[in-house]
Amino acid sequence: MLPLPLTKFQVSMSSQLLNHSSTSSSTFFTSKNYAPNNRTSFNNYLPLPRAVSLTSTCSWVRRKAKVHVHSPQGSREEVREEEQEQEEEYQVLSAVRSKFNDIIIVDTAKARMLLLDSTNNVHSILNKEGERWTGSYWDEFVSLPAVIPEGPIAIFGLGGGTAAHLMLDVWPSLEIEGWEIDEILIDKAREFFGLSDLENHTQSGGVLNIRIDDALSPTGTDCKRYAGIIIDLFCEGKVLPQLEEVETWLELKGRLAPNGRIMVNCSGINEESDSIEARHLSKSVDGMWVENSTIMALSKAFPGQLSWKKMSENKGANYLALTGPLPDLTSWSSAVPGHLSENVMQWRPCSSVN
Repeated sequence: MLPLPLTKFQVSMSSQLLNHSSTSSSTFFTSKNYAPNNRTSFNNYLPLPRAVSLTSTCSWVRRKAKVHVHSPQGSREEVREEEQEQEEEYQVLSAVRSKFNDIIIVDTAKARMLLLDSTNNVHSILNKEGERWTGSYWDEFVSLPAVIPEGPIAIFGLGGGTAAHLMLDVWPSLEIEGWEIDEILIDKAREFFGLSDLENHTQSGGVLNIRIDDALSPTGTDCKRYAGIIIDLFCEGKVLPQLEEVETWLELKGRLAPNGRIMVNCSGINEESDSIEARHLSKSVDGMWVENSTIMALSKAFPGQLSWKKMSENKGANYLALTGPLPDLTSWSSAVPGHLSENVMQWRPCSSVN
């Protein structure tokens, strides 16, 4: 359940905020000029400011921003940057510390956002104003049901439920099992992100069943097999170290139903990946995936049965991985919503590292 390197909304949040009672007086935030990302869906979501004057967990934030203005010239579109002073309000709805996370929920006129851990990255987004798509990796998960057999789908790292919302919106008959280790986070997601609504069956029979447990080390005997597994597991801004181990993926392979697939948010480039093999293969586009240590581990657990893609810079530059044979991309493209049809054409098989 974690954001991409370029979809972060950094918050310099004092520890006092997490420890402060909501019964206090008001808190005001101030910020310097900021240049928002070029994201299609995120360029109006601005980060909380750096300076914090604390008096309450429920407050409004105003900021000055540097915005990008697009002006067409002939057949080409050029981007010019100009300073504009704008005011935007942000309300901190909740700020608590659980055993696993620092949980901050922020509300704006256009979206509600879940920030976790000391990085204060955005882990979940609930758009307002009727906008479904996030313009980020959560959208990509929605394409998975089109290339797997019928059956339950697991989300490891449910967070605030962004992926579950999108998937049940597009595929209302899905049975989704959302795994989340943090019970307090789930309580907050039910309260502020409409997670409770997903726990009720849709008219088509779809539902989200929530399991509070460690998805990688479930308690008890878990014999359930999934047609698809979505993995979005991070801690402190990094992929869980277990996901860089081949043994983890071999165990997860055993939790798939026949012909099932796993789709993984692998984050960005592994800066410590400096092997001769990685440096050599990453020089070509087809070999770029070796820069990501999670995909490297996956390739050894699923030899010849792994595909990858890298999202564009304006969408976060995250790597994604998909197990199983490379699907027929044309058929896959025609089976998903138009917003995703071009995206699925970007998948490619992992070339051999031998």
